[in-house]
Amino acid sequence: MRAAITSVAGYLPDDVLTNADLEKMVDTNDEWIRSRTGIEERRILKDPTKATSDMGAEAVKTLLEKRGIDATEIDLIIVATVTADMHFPSTANLIAHKVGAVNSWGYDLSAACSGFIFALTTGAKFIESGQYKKVVIVGADKMSSIIDYTDRTTCILFGDGAAAVLLEPSENHGIIDHKLHVDGNGANFLRQKAGGSLFPPTHETVDNKEHVIWQDGQPVFKAAVKGMADVSYDIMQRNDLAPDDVAWLVPHQANLRIIDATQRRMGLPAEKVMINIQKYGNTTAATIPLCLRDWESQLKAGDNIILAAFGGGFTWGAVYLQWAYDTPQS
Repeated sequence: MRAAITSVAGYLPDDVLTNADLEKMVDTNDEWIRSRTGIEERRILKDPTKATSDMGAEAVKTLLEKRGIDATEIDLIIVATVTADMHFPSTANLIAHKVGAVNSWGYDLSAACSGFIFALTTGAKFIESGQYKKVVIVGADKMSSIIDYTDRTTCILFGDGAAAVLLEPSENHGIIDHKLHVDGNGANFLRQKAGGSLFPPTHETVDNKEHVIWQDGQPVFKAAVKGMADVSYDIMQRNDLAPDDVAWLVPHQANLRIIDATQRRMGLPAEKVMINIQKYGNTTAATIPLCLRDWESQLKAGDNIILAAFGGGFTWGAVYLQWAYDTPQS
C-alpha cells in the first residue's frame, strides 16, 4: 500500500509586492533581482490580523471541496512551517479548528524550505501503516513576518503563501522513495538568531533585528546547488530512472540558478521543470505544493515526478512519486 496525492490546492494573498516596489524600499533594481533570482513579484499577507494558519486553512478548505469530502473525514494534519502563528498551540491545531476537522489530530514540522517534503514523507508512513485513510499535508509560511525590509539581501527573496495535498491509500500510485538529509552546521550560515530558548526575546534582540532571517548568502548558495542537485540525481540512480522516465521535476523555488543546476544534473530538458518563482518568490514550505497546484491540469496518472528541496539549517532531500490521477477533481 502506498500513499498517493489525491487532491491539491493552494492559497495566495491578494497583495502583490513587485520588484519596482522594492526599488523604493532598498538599494536594488528589477534587473538585478531578476537576473540573480528569477523573481519578478511575490504575494504578501498584509492584514495584521491574519497569520499562517489562516492561509493554510483556506488551502485545506479548497482541497476538501475539490475532493468532495468533509473535514470530519480527515485523520491527521501535518503542517510544514517556520512561521507558526505562535509557539503553541501548533498551527496544525489551529487549522484543524478553522476547517472543522474535529476527528483529526496533528502537529507542526519545522525543516525550513524542505519542510513540505519532510512532512509529505512523514505523512505517507501513517497511510502505509494501514491505520490512516486521509492525511492532509500543508506547507504554509507568512515569510513577511520574519523579513527585515531594510535588508536587500533577504527581502527580495521571500513571499507569503500556502498549499496543501491530501494523501490516501493506493495500490498503484503514490510515494515510492525518498532521500532526506540534515546538517546542523548550516545554522552558521542561515538562521533566525533570536526568539527561541537559546536567545529569548529581549529589548536588545528586537533592537538588533535578531528575530528575522539572517543568512550568509554565498555559502548557502553553494550548499544548495550541490545538495539539491546531488540528491535529485541520487534518487534517480537509486530507482533506475533515466531522464526520459521522469515526467516532471518539482523543485523548491528559492533561486532560478539553483533550479537550473538541479535540472542539468538530472539531465532533464527545461520543459520538464515546474517554475513559478517569478510570480511568488520563495514561499518556503509552500513552494512545491504551489507548483503542483499550478501544474495539476498537466499531470497524468502514472507520471514519474521528483520533488526536490534545500532549506536553512541545513535541510535537503528529494521524493520520488507516481501521480495518481489525470485531471483536476471537482
